[in-house]
Amino acid sequence: MSQGSLTWLRFKIEQSMALGSLLLVFSLLQVVTSTCPRSCQCFDKNGKFVRCTGKNLKEIPKDLPADTVTLHLNSNRITKIPSNAFKDLYLLKELDLSKNAIESIDIEAFKGIPEGLKMLDLSSNRIQSVPKEAFSKIKAKIRLSDNPWHCECSLQQIIEELTLDPETVNDFICHSSVQEEYAGQPLIQILDSGINFCNIHQKTTDVAMFITMFGWFTMVISYIVYYVRQNQEDARRHLEYLKSLPSTQITKEFDTISTVL
Repeated sequence: MSQGSLTWLRFKIEQSMALGSLLLVFSLLQVVTSTCPRSCQCFDKNGKFVRCTGKNLKEIPKDLPADTVTLHLNSNRITKIPSNAFKDLYLLKELDLSKNAIESIDIEAFKGIPEGLKMLDLSSNRIQSVPKEAFSKIKAKIRLSDNPWHCECSLQQIIEELTLDPETVNDFICHSSVQEEYAGQPLIQILDSGINFCNIHQKTTDVAMFITMFGWFTMVISYIVYYVRQNQEDARRHLEYLKSLPSTQITKEFDTISTVL
């Protein structure tokens, strides 16, 4: 076999090995991105649909397929959304976390979530408050109804920056409030009526500062009055003592004071 033929054969072998390696890597990546969590069901329905509904899950699965488009985690027992829970789901468009027992949402819970997300459902949980920054990059429609919300300034600021699902917006009820008369009322209706919880918060802060300053002022005045009265009492006792002395002794007392001065 000529030298040229050997070179050509070697080239073909190396080319085949490189192609085989690429196919192997591609296959491995496909397996990694397509693995379905054991407690869930996965379908190819307008993209990867991962359904983990009603599986008594206590936390969000960590082995979710990276190519997930629709993720249903509703009707479980999840209590917390930790930081970076969905950061690798770069194709995610719909996320359903409704009907859980979520009480806590970390400040970076939705960090890395794609801008293409269309729907985020957090309805029917146990959420009272949430960090303002948690939803900072969420552009999707959000369902937040049927939670025991505590209505105050920070919640108002969050709502003003979100796109609430119009179908559930009237079910966003204040379970409690900085002012008790608003408990049990829809938050949007309260805000539409002109109520500003941030102004209420500012007034409450001002009143608290006034009460604190008044307390310190009262303590200072009380101390001054006590000090003056104590000195008056000491002066009165000393005067009575002087009056009780013979006149010659009084003269000596004054002489002694004059010498000291």
